[in-house]
Amino acid sequence: MSEIVAQTPRLMLRRLDAADAPFILRLLNEPGWLRFIGDKNIHTLAAAERYLVEGPMAMYTRLGFGLYLVAQQGSAEPIGICGLIKREGLEDVDLGFALLQDHWGCGYAREAAMATLTHARELGLRRIVAILSRENDRSARVLRSLGFVREGEVVAPPGDKPLLLYSVNVSNA
Repeated sequence: MSEIVAQTPRLMLRRLDAADAPFILRLLNEPGWLRFIGDKNIHTLAAAERYLVEGPMAMYTRLGFGLYLVAQQGSAEPIGICGLIKREGLEDVDLGFALLQDHWGCGYAREAAMATLTHARELGLRRIVAILSRENDRSARVLRSLGFVREGEVVAPPGDKPLLLYSVNVSNA
């Protein structure tokens, strides 16, 4: 099993690895992902494995952090991803999270994001941003509950549509 990064009473966050490709294939093709994040063209297990190797796993090597698998304590059932991303076009590290729709409305996104912000503080990061589509009200509510404040809009690669930009100072969070 990959390195555990954070734990809460209900959740465990661990580094993703190539064995998580079936879960990633499912998550990245959920209606909520496609609507709010977009189609990453991950439609096969091979593409999901490549996404993991070239994305989160490469970021762990390069920066020491990335997106993490969110699993339920006890069963270790994967329910989503949450973590820190250094995106091209954004000056600050970005908090990202997505859950299988079966697990929306249970407080898991907030719980995983809070654990990730604690991890960010332990890494010495001070300011964390988050970007989301204008219509993603659920994620905006999660961000505000964590102390994030809307700063405006930004266009981040590879997209061309404006996204809402939120930020929080994790040394105060």
